[in-house]
Amino acid sequence: MERGSDKHGPRVDDQLAGEVEGMVRSGHSTHAEEWADPEPPGDDQPDADLYPSGELLGGVPAGLTADEVELRSAVAAALRRSDFPAGRDELLEKAVERYAPPRVLEELRRLPADRAYANLGDMWAALGHGHEDTRF
Repeated sequence: MERGSDKHGPRVDDQLAGEVEGMVRSGHSTHAEEWADPEPPGDDQPDADLYPSGELLGGVPAGLTADEVELRSAVAAALRRSDFPAGRDELLEKAVERYAPPRVLEELRRLPADRAYANLGDMWAALGHGHEDTRF
């Protein structure tokens, strides 16, 4: 069951979510008109951030660090499922085409060049990073 607000219906929930989607995904305003931007927090309210304290509390799976979660997310944003299976050079080429950040390119350059990677998990393991413990 999907939960929304109890103050208005699902249609308004979707509309409100659409208003801030660009900001949530990109980290900055995506509206051409200033009046279309969501209002900033008030003086007595904290600034909204992905994780204000710097810790991903409740968001870090067992077996990974917060830095690994962020790096893996950045790598996943630079690569698509359709890019796999591929070797290091092909993955690096795709990431460069998509203007991946330097830390992602550095990570991809560390991959062994003598094999193909079936998916992101396979590539992540080849880099020697942690992985989630499976829960049943």
